[in-house]
Amino acid sequence: MTLAQLIGYSVLTFAAWKLVRRHASRKANALDVAGPEKQHWWKGNMEWMFVDGFQRCLDVAAEFGGAVRIHALFGEEWLYVSDPRALHHILVKEQHTFEENDSFLSCNKLIFGDGLISTLGEQHRKQRKKLNPVFSTVNMRELLPVIQTISHQLKSILVSNLSSRSEDDHARCRESVELDALPWLSRSSLDCICEGVLGYHSAALETGNEDEYTNALRMLGPFIAKTLIFRPIIPIVMRNCSLYWRKKILDWLTISWLPTQIMRDLRELRHIVEIMDSASRAIFQEKKDALQLQLPSPPLSRAHDTLGGTAGKDMMSIMVKANASSSEVDRLSDTELLGQMNVMIFAGLETTTAAVARALYMLAKHPHVQEQLRIEICGAMAASQVPDLDHSHAKDESGSARLSYDVLMNLPLLNAVVRETLRLYPSLPVLTRRTTESASVPLQFPVRSASGEEIDVIHVAKNQRLVISILAANHNQAAWGEDASEWKPDRWLKSSQGVSPGDKDGVKYPGIYSSMMTFLAGNRSCIGFKFAEMEIKDVLATLLPAIHFALPSEPDHNGNVKEIHWKMTGFHIPVVKAPAGDGETPHLPLSMQLVRE
Repeated sequence: MTLAQLIGYSVLTFAAWKLVRRHASRKANALDVAGPEKQHWWKGNMEWMFVDGFQRCLDVAAEFGGAVRIHALFGEEWLYVSDPRALHHILVKEQHTFEENDSFLSCNKLIFGDGLISTLGEQHRKQRKKLNPVFSTVNMRELLPVIQTISHQLKSILVSNLSSRSEDDHARCRESVELDALPWLSRSSLDCICEGVLGYHSAALETGNEDEYTNALRMLGPFIAKTLIFRPIIPIVMRNCSLYWRKKILDWLTISWLPTQIMRDLRELRHIVEIMDSASRAIFQEKKDALQLQLPSPPLSRAHDTLGGTAGKDMMSIMVKANASSSEVDRLSDTELLGQMNVMIFAGLETTTAAVARALYMLAKHPHVQEQLRIEICGAMAASQVPDLDHSHAKDESGSARLSYDVLMNLPLLNAVVRETLRLYPSLPVLTRRTTESASVPLQFPVRSASGEEIDVIHVAKNQRLVISILAANHNQAAWGEDASEWKPDRWLKSSQGVSPGDKDGVKYPGIYSSMMTFLAGNRSCIGFKFAEMEIKDVLATLLPAIHFALPSEPDHNGNVKEIHWKMTGFHIPVVKAPAGDGETPHLPLSMQLVRE
């Protein structure tokens, strides 16, 4: 064994020892609340609940209430929370006591730098204060033409795929074609975020024309997921090792003498992060140079003015300009600004892709709602006075229109479909927190203690881990009614009649978006939810007038019909169940047919 190997294994052993000590010390602070029995002697309930455990997450909350004890790794106990008052207390009222887990923060700092999801306290507050105006409604209006251009490009690609597989116009009207929508939705989302956030033309929809940076952004999420096993160790290394030794440890772990798959994945993740860091610095410098010359943000070889007059209106250009004019006290460092760039792309890419994919899936599953929504969108386009610049296929020859921001964001049924989809199927089903000191968590609905007594307050020790169940909160019948787990866009149409979904008999969640917890609450809520909502709505409003979506119905060459299953891991991922699929590979096959007058 070489010296490097010896040191590498020693570091891993030390980190594992620290973890065991930490877990052992917490046994004295056991949670006095009921919960399901342990499923595994060292895995606890974690794999059982959170690896493809959509229904189990709901069942546990339904059986035990809004605060549940679950068993984590090595006997550690976590608190699984979905009670409305408890979430308000944790995320809003006493948010300084319930912070992000140190492993989450440390990993984000290593990958993204000092961005919004890597910081705490005054630094986080200062960054959020600077970022909030960037996501204002005024800026969203300016960015909508950028998103519309990309949505129309996506539509043109899908329509071209459908047309090329049909032999004549008659077949094109009559026959449907099965396509995997997921890769195109992911590429479209990446283009939207790169253009809107960075002013960078990622060319993700132009297959075969992607650059190294675009490919790195696309691969970041999957490789982070593959290397999660290292997450508990990272805070220990960062607290106990200097920057020099951290780098040395990473060098040792990522050299070729560790040929296992997990180490290969770690090496690839390191390569991806290095590419992202280099490209981000180049883009950032271009924007600083443009500001000094008082010019619109110029193209970094790949960027371009997507629709006349939008150059320099991307979020990073706005942020750099606002920061330069700030006082010294409020100004963010270059390191902090750099930290925001890839954070905003990573935070929005997988989540928005999943949301658009789920919305199309639900519309394919409910064709009557799809048809009603198509009528609403086409009616709005007919009344619109903004001409469509895309006449690349037959549907646009009739003079279809691009919707203005106000029209797009206020279409009743479109709004209802998007809200109901985001409520039932939040892209991030659960999040974690830890206590910075001993605390009490008040409950709106009492639960049972470990001994069976009814309690309405749970006492937690310092460093207690909690799981915030966005999923269980959004399915809570006390707030959403007995049909809380049913996809019913109509519930949002009743709001015009004085009925407010999510506000039932005084039970209401503190979420920043329509009383649901999808985008969280408090000062760590999703800062980009307006951009995400606008993108989702525009993609749907662009695709539906041209394409009808249905679930797969034709058997494959083995006689198996593809059945789509939404697998819950970190995100909700569509896969095809066996025997037609492997149940693992992300795949969203939908039957598509061109819409004709």
